[in-house]
This record gives sequence, structure tokens and C-alpha cells, in this order.
Amino acid sequence: MALHSSHLSRRGIAVSLTTVLAAAGVTWGVTTAAQAQQASSSTRTCTVSDLYLSMGRKEGAAGSLYWPVRFTNTSTTSCALRGYPGVSVLDSAHRQIGPAATHSGSSYSTVTLAPAHSASAVVRTTNGPVGGPCLRTGSYLRVYPPASTKAVLVPAGWKTCSGVFQVGPVNTAGTF
Repeated sequence: MALHSSHLSRRGIAVSLTTVLAAAGVTWGVTTAAQAQQASSSTRTCTVSDLYLSMGRKEGAAGSLYWPVRFTNTSTTSCALRGYPGVSVLDSAHRQIGPAATHSGSSYSTVTLAPAHSASAVVRTTNGPVGGPCLRTGSYLRVYPPASTKAVLVPAGWKTCSGVFQVGPVNTAGTF
């Protein structure tokens, strides 16, 4: 599987992530020119060709490591994402390391992304070998956007520890 090279440039998209530590956990707010709106039932589902995937900023809290996967709409029309992406860790030869991420169990809604707007899904593991060993560090995350059978390889040095590898749903609040 090759990198999704047609979407490797930032295309001038100005997206900033603001980290907010809340009592309930870590959240990331995605700030763009205008926040993505809740989807109407007529909005089409985003495809891999509509999206540029990138990693936000890693954060550690309460023995966990959190890292948002950012989904940016690079098409000229709005599209929608709903639910959890599929995420697994790959080595430099594109072989999977350990099992795929499990879902966090958080509730979710449909997110509509206008052109040049972003949403994220946060991946989580423990912050080191807490209650179990760490797997070797991968070179990529293989990410299947929600409702997609095609994946994107996102360069990311990720190490799963203690058998904990979870992903939250795609959202604009940046919550896990």
C-alpha cells in the first residue's frame, strides 16, 4: 500500500489545535475559519479522495498518551463523516504491528465538513509500559475513514503499550 500522495501538501489550510485538559479527560478543539456544522441527511459521505489526513499534537495525561488524527476536507463541496475510523499501526514495510485500535465507546453524531475544514478522531495508548509491555514503534498509522473501505497511510511514530490501543469517534470538539 502506497502513501496517499495526492494529499501530502497542506494546501494552505490554516488549522490550529488547542489543547484543553478537562476533568473528564483530554480534549482537542479544532479551530478553523468556521466550525464544521452538524450534517443534514442530504450531505454525501466523505471519501478518501476528499480528505487529507494528518496527525495533530501528542498529549499525555493520567498515564495515557493521546494523539488526534485530523481529517481535512480538500474537496470543493461539503461531505460528512459519522462514527469511528479504523486504525492500525504499520512498520516501515507496511506490515501491521499488533491488533487494530478498539473503539472508545463514546457516543457520536454526524459531522459535516465544509471545504477546507477539519475534524479529528483521537487515538490512545498508555504512556509507557503500565501493566504490560510496549510493542515496537511503528512508522505509519493505517486509517480507514468512517464508512470507507480504502485506507490512507499517515506517517506517525506510534508505539502501543500495555495492550491498550483505542480510537474515539470523529468529532469537532476533539474529544476521545
